[in-house]
Amino acid sequence: MTRYVATFFKTVLGENGHPAEICQRIVEIEAPTEADAAAIAKQQFCKAEQVTHWDLHADRINVAEAECPS
Repeated sequence: MTRYVATFFKTVLGENGHPAEICQRIVEIEAPTEADAAAIAKQQFCKAEQVTHWDLHADRINVAEAECPS
């Protein structure tokens, strides 16, 4: 299985009135595919945030393969 890192982001208005993207949570997952990793990360996010759907606390999710230490 491949290790993935899922990052959840929320867009908010900053003090200057401009939108800023804020990281809500980072989740590391082992999954066979990127799509599976996204689904697992969304479940873990919901459990951690105690919400029924991930987009109640985040606007988007980015899933990428984790970089292996050299």
